[in-house]
Amino acid sequence: MIGRLLLYAFLLLATLFFLLPVYLVVLTALKEPAKITLDTVWQWPDPVYWESFRIAWEAFRPKFQNSLVLAVSATLLSAMVGALNGYVLAKWPFRGSNLLFALMLFGMFIPYQSILIPLFQFVKAIGLYGTLFGLILVHVVYGIPIVTLIFKNYYSEIPDELVEAARIDGAGFFGVFRHVILPLSAPAFGVVAILQFTQIWNEFLFAVTLTRPESQPITVALAQLAGGEAVKWNLPMAGAILAALPPLLVYIFLGRYFLRGLLAGSVKG
Repeated sequence: MIGRLLLYAFLLLATLFFLLPVYLVVLTALKEPAKITLDTVWQWPDPVYWESFRIAWEAFRPKFQNSLVLAVSATLLSAMVGALNGYVLAKWPFRGSNLLFALMLFGMFIPYQSILIPLFQFVKAIGLYGTLFGLILVHVVYGIPIVTLIFKNYYSEIPDELVEAARIDGAGFFGVFRHVILPLSAPAFGVVAILQFTQIWNEFLFAVTLTRPESQPITVALAQLAGGEAVKWNLPMAGAILAALPPLLVYIFLGRYFLRGLLAGSVKG
């Protein structure tokens, strides 16, 4: 009993510790710029200044829309490519498939910074520099290794007898994938959607390097909102809250699939 109480007390303290920055962000966003000082940092604003959210929204609304198009498109495309890759590697293995899979996984460990210059040259050479489509292409390709790993592990847990039965009934490669594999793939798609959407939404390096002002996503807008010498800190804090809402909503709606899909294939027996 005492051990359980201590555990709950520790978890409560840990929760408060991690929520403390969120509390400060909310307080700062709701204060007038003149009232943001070190002396009042912990005080609740009086009156509440909602204007911060309106100004922040007007400042990066176009880039917010760019981020939605970018994150949704790149997540869906990388998920479909990764699902097909995982399906082939798990249920239709071929000679050299294990080597190909190992080489594919190598892409997970390549730092962004090490490929930035050749990536910039490649995107510019194919005429997609400065466009949102070019940034979508980069995130799709860069997300394929981790997405393939997730789907391969998940599909490895699906009994081969289901695939064999579908093939006996006359289903081909895509028929098995559409009628047998896809209906069972919700947990894996939930994991991929959360990981990819969050990573793409929060990514800054590619966003600031490969785009022009009209195609920049929200992370660049937040950096610009907080830039300069005389920063009105209520605006970047309000912007940070608005920018955090889409990934939060994705996790709320797909979180029930996350653990089940992430652990699929990790335990054999």
